[in-house]
Amino acid sequence: MASQFLRTSNSRIVAGVFATLGGASAIYTLTPEAQAKSQKSAGSVDAATIKKIEDAYAKLNGPEGAKCKSLLKKHLTKDVVEKLKTKKTKLGATLYDCIRSGVYNLDAGVGVYAPDAEAYTLFAPLFDKIIEDYHGFSPKQKQPAVDLGEGKTQEFPPLDPKGKYIKSTRIRCGRSLKGYPFNPCLTQDNYLEMEGKVKKAFAEYDKELKGKYYPLDGMSKETQNQLIADHFLFKEGDRHLQYANACNFWPKGRGIFHNNDKTFLIWVNEEDHMRIISMQEGSDVGQVLSRLIKGVRGIEKQVPFSRDERLGWLTFCPTNLGSTVRASVHIKLPKLSARKDFNAICEKLNLQVRGIHGEHSESAGGVYDISNKARLGLSEYQAVKQMYDGVKKLIEMEEKEK
Repeated sequence: MASQFLRTSNSRIVAGVFATLGGASAIYTLTPEAQAKSQKSAGSVDAATIKKIEDAYAKLNGPEGAKCKSLLKKHLTKDVVEKLKTKKTKLGATLYDCIRSGVYNLDAGVGVYAPDAEAYTLFAPLFDKIIEDYHGFSPKQKQPAVDLGEGKTQEFPPLDPKGKYIKSTRIRCGRSLKGYPFNPCLTQDNYLEMEGKVKKAFAEYDKELKGKYYPLDGMSKETQNQLIADHFLFKEGDRHLQYANACNFWPKGRGIFHNNDKTFLIWVNEEDHMRIISMQEGSDVGQVLSRLIKGVRGIEKQVPFSRDERLGWLTFCPTNLGSTVRASVHIKLPKLSARKDFNAICEKLNLQVRGIHGEHSESAGGVYDISNKARLGLSEYQAVKQMYDGVKKLIEMEEKEK
């Protein structure tokens, strides 16, 4: 089933995507609650936090961190620590808030999160290096204009018409509500306000998007069991999110919307403000994209989104910056995946390979989750095309393997 995309490791059901808040630029404005918190947070970084930052650096570069290969370890140099350890955002976020998850989870691939939008600019000596390393996007580059792919979905006919290789297809993207920070800096009132706003937008959906919103707070056992059966239910964040301080006030303000056909899903206030997912069995990428576009535009009419001029849609995790789009398929390539250079082949095609249970999981039954790797520096349409072209090439290679 296409809904299998939503299973993840550590009993966490993850679907996916997205994304983010509005800008670290002048368009970023704070809610009254956030402004109050900002005033309380004003001041310098205390000595205890500075020591935590210094101890974190020592841990990453000591015996305990010897096997750590994260981008955090690579780019958190002594010079960066000295430059940033005394800095604090207007909402009170420090360098330690950015790196905490990666210090506790030494097996992380990236290891950093942005507590608020300002973190991307205030802690730029760290974030810019990680962003450039992961996305190949330099500090002088700028995210292209929004292009969701409207009028172009016919360019993506089914990749595997006979259903020989591809089980299901999914495209996710992310949005954040304008004027709100990310999870670590949100108040309980913020969560509830945001939930109320998006619920009004969901009520306006019609036709194939028409559905129901299910709040996590007070959810009945019957509803919970049904959402688990559909693989739609998400639980409190995994250890990476827990240590990033992303699960405050759980489950207040969190919930799930899905359409009646169960091909369109929105997670509210999980890792990001909103993760919007379109999915279905088979390989009709154009149809999946068309539904996603309708869903995004429908919310956009009711709730203003935030966007940064250089980085595009900002996200809690820097890997999702820019277009925030992750277009993926569950695919079985028995011959090609048996090759030792399978991951290298995918890397050259700008594809990311995961197990079907999400990030940090292994393949199950020879089925892989393969998606575009790039999010930043290309438009939403281009991100989908990157996956489409890459997977098309993989299928061609599979058919030529002996």
